[in-house]
Amino acid sequence: MAVPTQFAYRTLKGIGIVDAAPVYEPLPGFQRPEGNSRCCVYSPCGRYFAWASNEGVTVIDASVGHVITTLPTPNVYELGFSPRGSYIITWERPSKDEAGDAVKNLKVWRTVEDLPDGAEKQVVGRFVQKSQTGWNLQYTADERYCARVVTNEVQFYESGDLGTVWNKLRAEGVADFAISPGNTHSVAVFIPERKGQPAAIKIFNVPQFATPVSQKTFFKGDKVTLKWNQLGTTLIVLAQTEVDKTGKSYYGETTLYVLSANGGFDSRITLDKEGPIHDVSWSPNSKEFGVVYGFMPAKTTIFNQRAVATHTFPLSPRNNILFSPTGRFVLVAGFGNLAGQMDIYDLEKDYQKICTIEGGNPSVCEWSPDSKYILTATTSPRLRVDNGVRLWHVGGGIMYNEDMVELYHVTWRPQALDNFSPGDQLHPVPTPHASALAYLSTVKTPSKPAGAYRPPGARGTSTPLHFKREDEGGAAHIVSNGTSLVGSNGFGKPRRQIPGAETVDSLPPGAASANGPASGAAEGDENLSKAALKNKKKREAKKAKDAEAKAAGLTPTPDRPATASGENRSPERRDRREHQRSRSKGQQDIRTPSQQRYRSNTHQGKHNGPNGNAPAGHMNNLSINPTATRAQDPPELSVTSPGGGSPNAKKLRGLQKKIRAIEDLEMRLAGGEKLEDTQMKKIGTKVTVQAELAALEAET
Repeated sequence: MAVPTQFAYRTLKGIGIVDAAPVYEPLPGFQRPEGNSRCCVYSPCGRYFAWASNEGVTVIDASVGHVITTLPTPNVYELGFSPRGSYIITWERPSKDEAGDAVKNLKVWRTVEDLPDGAEKQVVGRFVQKSQTGWNLQYTADERYCARVVTNEVQFYESGDLGTVWNKLRAEGVADFAISPGNTHSVAVFIPERKGQPAAIKIFNVPQFATPVSQKTFFKGDKVTLKWNQLGTTLIVLAQTEVDKTGKSYYGETTLYVLSANGGFDSRITLDKEGPIHDVSWSPNSKEFGVVYGFMPAKTTIFNQRAVATHTFPLSPRNNILFSPTGRFVLVAGFGNLAGQMDIYDLEKDYQKICTIEGGNPSVCEWSPDSKYILTATTSPRLRVDNGVRLWHVGGGIMYNEDMVELYHVTWRPQALDNFSPGDQLHPVPTPHASALAYLSTVKTPSKPAGAYRPPGARGTSTPLHFKREDEGGAAHIVSNGTSLVGSNGFGKPRRQIPGAETVDSLPPGAASANGPASGAAEGDENLSKAALKNKKKREAKKAKDAEAKAAGLTPTPDRPATASGENRSPERRDRREHQRSRSKGQQDIRTPSQQRYRSNTHQGKHNGPNGNAPAGHMNNLSINPTATRAQDPPELSVTSPGGGSPNAKKLRGLQKKIRAIEDLEMRLAGGEKLEDTQMKKIGTKVTVQAELAALEAET
């Protein structure tokens, strides 16, 4: 029987271990602990599994589930193992003793040791570790040495003797380091920018710390992510700044560098698409790595160890890349605020795409150790609903599904490839578990994709390029810092434009569009509603009528401003203006007597000239005979302001406004509302205001 893969999970109610394909059942011999647990972890070798609870730490044999040892240390919040599982490291929250000194909260224990009956395990070493970020010790692959970073130096210890510092790597301002995983003992240290000096990455051979064998200096590096390949021969440095000074990204700038451990090669990786670097990952063969970068839709490229691009995948909204443990497959996915789609490619068959998996909203995605399955999980607290674990075959089918309540952590058990029988991971396709079939029965497959919403006027037409994503044939997204964004992709248009129409700037002066106003009018008429079709016919009829009037000689005189006429307005704006006029006429009958009196007076003040007559030149703007119009002198225009008219017009409007306010207060008082003293006094002045208003009206 084939060796089954295994995964463990931690929920609100306890810990669980499941033997995956082909059995899909809980690990026999494992008694699930109930109650609250803070963390759980497999050893890198896959031999042990440990979890921390309020009582202490428990370590079991991951193959059979039997308890191996327990650690008498409560309040543990982080757990870790050395590469071969010989040591287990615990981290507790920082605290102080009675004397006010910091308690040594990082402890190292032997995982398995012979103890007399009744004797408690003793720690191998302990340290003060305040920060939870980067809390764990880093070991060499053979567990001979371990190291931790302190102020201005990296301290190395022999794993069996943690009480004495074996060696020190002195580096002023060192902030992070990474020990290579291969057989060669190399260490890379990161020194941020200080006092105008650039940031630096330096690689040393252990224990020759006098001179670095390779180094790279650069600016724009507030923090870095150091990624060694599995052989420990090449290092990738992902540098990031907290703030992007160009203003193109809210999350800062990212740059990528590659260095060889022997000093033979170092370079900055130049990327051909503008935007952030979303993810970078090494292949298990240590000869190539993948990078996802650029504004969405992002670009995914495979580079060799000399930073030369060997293959580029199609543009798509993706931000994660994962190589399978065998190195044959690569997974390119879009998680977080993206749709959760996962593309699987076969690198051995010329990067052929195998399938696309709709993963939902996963927050965890991992390859199985045999490269046949992909584990996805939605965990809390990122998303507290739809928590659960799903297993997918590399061919795209779902194999297992288990829904859970408040799932906090899930991970595969590390297993060597030698434990699995060689063969084709794609064929044959295994039989899905019953839970997968039940899940598929609940998933509703849409019969027809809904697509993006289209307004009625745009239905039945092709999508303009500036509304398309770059991977759908649209133009690239261009970002500028604080300037007007006039890009071909539709961001920040300088003026109102009709999608799909030629811009005014592209036509010669005085020329009309080649398509004309009615070009393509018949296309898409069947997609218009009855009301839209009726309005369209009205607009066309009005255009024809205006054209006839223009041909008959009804042309505006030169003295008339173009903006004062409705001829230059679009049909839609003219129709809207006439509709508003009809609405205003219909609303005149529902005004109060005082409002009607006020409107009549103000109307007179607005439209009468100084002598009470209509403004001169208002009826002479249109001339039937163009020659006569050119012969006569331009009429003098008198412009009156809205507040013009008689000198007492403004005072009259103010008194009318007071009368309306008093009448409103009287209505509120009659309705039983309790008014304030100032409002009652205002009602008492009604007689005085009415008398003043009558006298003013008599004068006018």
